[in-house]
Amino acid sequence: MDLTEQFEAERPRLLRIAAGVLDDRAEGEDMVQQAWLRLHGISATIENLPAWLTVVTTRLCLDRLRAKVPEPAETLPDDGGIATDPADGVLEAAAVGVALQAVLERLSPSERVAFVLHDTLGVEFRTIAAVLAVSADAARKLASRARAKVAAFPPGDAAADWQVVDAFLAASRGGSFTRLLHLLAPDVVVSADAAAIATGTPERIEGRQSVAAMFDGAAAAALPVFVDARPGAAWFNRGAARVAFDFAVADGLVQAITFRAEPDVLASLTRRAGANRKERPVVTSRPRPSS
Repeated sequence: MDLTEQFEAERPRLLRIAAGVLDDRAEGEDMVQQAWLRLHGISATIENLPAWLTVVTTRLCLDRLRAKVPEPAETLPDDGGIATDPADGVLEAAAVGVALQAVLERLSPSERVAFVLHDTLGVEFRTIAAVLAVSADAARKLASRARAKVAAFPPGDAAADWQVVDAFLAASRGGSFTRLLHLLAPDVVVSADAAAIATGTPERIEGRQSVAAMFDGAAAAALPVFVDARPGAAWFNRGAARVAFDFAVADGLVQAITFRAEPDVLASLTRRAGANRKERPVVTSRPRPSS
């Protein structure tokens, strides 16, 4: 592949990184484009293009963050009770969930980069260290301190199911891969009934990463509805519902999504809007199909 083809192959991954760090897809696209311009401005041979693009894109995001929120004078914590092993104190997605934006705003730019890259996107500490111009051990400490701050975030009231569903839809429309990940249970499953499969819907997808990738930027035409009295969504075309998204939510996380296109299901959908957005309609619920 030539340079343009190689970059385009990396673009989706870079956009997920940039949008995740900045929590803004439009700004993320801007950073990825700047990385492309920098790539064309160098004459040296790049041995590992994916790694180079990761570092450059994330540094551009870091500069953007630091322009908004300066780093504190002390950027590294002492060891006072904060785990430095990345396996220690790993947070469940429910710790951030719907409140991800507020959580990220509590972190310094370096902490935010370390947290998003490692805890959300699984980037190794050696790469994070190169981005932050620190040692790998210092990068671990930054991630650990970020994790501790996230764990200390005041949870408030548990998110209602409709809030989780609507946060998921907003993240999907906005192409926020990081938000999607933090709203999904680790063992989340997407399944479909026979009618939905007949329209081209995948029969089954498993795991947080795969499900987030499927919905990343993909719910532009989905509208909030009630599916058998549960808060869900549906894809509409020319005013008619074509596929319903039946959500199973527990502990603030999406546990399962079932695509349903049976005519009787679509005919029974009730739009959620205004005062009706939170309240369940008074209907006789049918048993939910097993996934």
